[in-house]
Amino acid sequence: MPAKDIFHDAVRLALEKDSWSITHDPLSMTIDGIEFYIDLGAERLLAAEKEGQKIAVEVKSFLGKSDISEFHTALGQTLNYRSVLRKKQPERVLYLAISYEIYTEFFTIPFIQEVIAEHHLKLLIFETKKQEIVLWKE
Repeated sequence: MPAKDIFHDAVRLALEKDSWSITHDPLSMTIDGIEFYIDLGAERLLAAEKEGQKIAVEVKSFLGKSDISEFHTALGQTLNYRSVLRKKQPERVLYLAISYEIYTEFFTIPFIQEVIAEHHLKLLIFETKKQEIVLWKE
């Protein structure tokens, strides 16, 4: 099993504070003999709809030397995980969890915004110290 991201526990706590129940830590799936581990699986019962909303969350810290290299890795993982979810758990929506700091410093760059839009990435932006969700970007 892969190592947890440095912000894994902060994102887990932020989700719990936002009324999500963590169902998997990690969410593991196998396709054609390949094992995939998405950091978290969560669900929340929406009273108005009377049916659960399910998500999967991949946490990325972007603490390496190159933000663009980290972005390449995160994008590739996200695209692969989304494909796996489509086959195994199509009811789950995948989010890439990033800190508010990296969101404001890197993810707001116009080219990065274009890539996010092109690939329909969903972002969960969290505050690391308060361990709270700041923004959901669809």
